[in-house]
Amino acid sequence: MREWWVQVGLLAVPLLAAYLHIPPPQLSPALHSWKSSGKFFTYKGLRIFYQDSMGVVGSPEIVVLLHGFPTSSYDWYKIWEGLTLRFHRVIALDFLGFGFSDKPRPHHYSIFEQASIVEALLRHLGLQNRRINLLSHDYGDIVAQELLYRYKQNRSGRLTIKSLCLSNGGIFPETHRPLLLQKLLKDGGMLSPILTRLMNFFVFSRGLTPVFGPYTRPSESELWDMWAGIRNNDGNLVIDSLLQYINQRKKFRRRWVGALASVSIPIHFIYGPLDPVNPYPEFLELYRKTLPRSTVSILDDHISHYPQLEDPMGFLNAYMGFINSF
Repeated sequence: MREWWVQVGLLAVPLLAAYLHIPPPQLSPALHSWKSSGKFFTYKGLRIFYQDSMGVVGSPEIVVLLHGFPTSSYDWYKIWEGLTLRFHRVIALDFLGFGFSDKPRPHHYSIFEQASIVEALLRHLGLQNRRINLLSHDYGDIVAQELLYRYKQNRSGRLTIKSLCLSNGGIFPETHRPLLLQKLLKDGGMLSPILTRLMNFFVFSRGLTPVFGPYTRPSESELWDMWAGIRNNDGNLVIDSLLQYINQRKKFRRRWVGALASVSIPIHFIYGPLDPVNPYPEFLELYRKTLPRSTVSILDDHISHYPQLEDPMGFLNAYMGFINSF
């Protein structure tokens, strides 16, 4: 009789082969509507998805939303309508490698390239000379820091930033606590391609759910929407490449934290304090010490890493309070 592990291996081979050819899940009606209402522009031969909604007539205000890892611009859907009641233009994009944007592989994904894509989008929309309010979350916070650094350098063709609001992003490498799966994929070497191909909805949902608060966790349908965005264009196969931003953040800490500390524009931070990725109180203490001029909104103590999804009204009220303060 063959060894048991040989039998298991023989059974696993066809199952694995079948899985690797499973197409991504169908888009839910809501996610399909989000895609249908958006547009694409081309950056160096790559298609980038974005949303651009007209809001208040006569207002000069523009807000650009920068989403987090590993999701997409759809993270903002719960506060989108509320933003259109305050701003003339509400704009969001899926970063390269995320959501409905292209996901080339192999590719050297970097925060620098994502910042350049944001700049290219605003040139595409004819807004390169307008003052922009940035609202960011997680991975988007790091992109916002690079945009802020470029603004500080006063380089021609760069964004003119009017204000910046960050939320639950690991802007300090020393207080950031990546998830186990992120660590494995970031440093997995030859193992990473295998892990990304084996990733499925069960692994994804089990990994993401703990970063939400106990009373504000996403429904199964919401998790499927997130997973559909990742699986679109085989995005699960580039997650390990995207995660190199964690190493980039350590390498360029002085550049990006220095940009936050040295500019004079209004800066605000909206914080879900139950966040295991940017834990309380270590993160908040360092933030206030490093950026004493920044204001902070702390949401209810059960709100965690995705505050705009977990407490959209509290998040929107905090952001409007900041925007109306200057």
